[in-house]
Amino acid sequence: MKHVLITGAFGGMGKATTNLFANKGYKVLALDKRVEEATNENIIPISADLTDENSVIKAFEEVKKVTDSLYAIIHFAGIYMLDSLVEMDTKEFEKIFKINVNGAYLVNKTFLPLLKSGSKIVITTSELAVLDPLPFTGIYAVTKGALDKYAYSLRMELQLKDIKVSVLRAGAVATDMIGASTDALDRFCNKTNLYAFSSTKFKDIVEKVEARKIKAEKLAKKTYKILTKKNPKFAYKINRNPLLLLLNALPKSLQCFAIKKILK
Repeated sequence: MKHVLITGAFGGMGKATTNLFANKGYKVLALDKRVEEATNENIIPISADLTDENSVIKAFEEVKKVTDSLYAIIHFAGIYMLDSLVEMDTKEFEKIFKINVNGAYLVNKTFLPLLKSGSKIVITTSELAVLDPLPFTGIYAVTKGALDKYAYSLRMELQLKDIKVSVLRAGAVATDMIGASTDALDRFCNKTNLYAFSSTKFKDIVEKVEARKIKAEKLAKKTYKILTKKNPKFAYKINRNPLLLLLNALPKSLQCFAIKKILK
């Protein structure tokens, strides 16, 4: 039986993927800060705070009791944040990097001894990772961009050990993160002093972008297809937003001009 480690395993995307792999006969080591009772005998819940190295090491010891070999590590752990880069709290700035970037780093570093020749790592970044960010989504886009670049660097290194690394650049997915996005947007609109005049117009843009979302199960199937490929490529995409693609097709000067016209 093949073993896979999934982070953020009890969130929307993680849960859908955990269930899919378990139903396909894989043994799933399901990592999350808050775990739930397993609904399938192939799911082993393991509590871990990915921002705490000692917690990750403890999770590693738990996994070693189950297996000495991982077929794959699949990363879904992450948070969404929407704020102004010049107004947000310093602790919040540090927090999103610690979860979205450092968490993946700690897991891959710690669990590397269980990865063998032919093992795979899939890291969920975002369609925003390779796009020029909109105002106020910058902090999220920057962390996902850093995560995407980290993944490529990791791929360059681990190919020397015959371990494959890929990223899944997903657009909007119908999970609790959409609700978190809406809440974050509302908080920003209520607290911003510098951009109060733009917040309502910006909210309309975000709602249009997030209206075109897919079910988490569709993303889970995409992840499964990536991991069952013998030689997966580096980047895969799903549900990219045509409005964002159109905006990014413009020269940067025109992008800035268009956003200023819309929001000011």
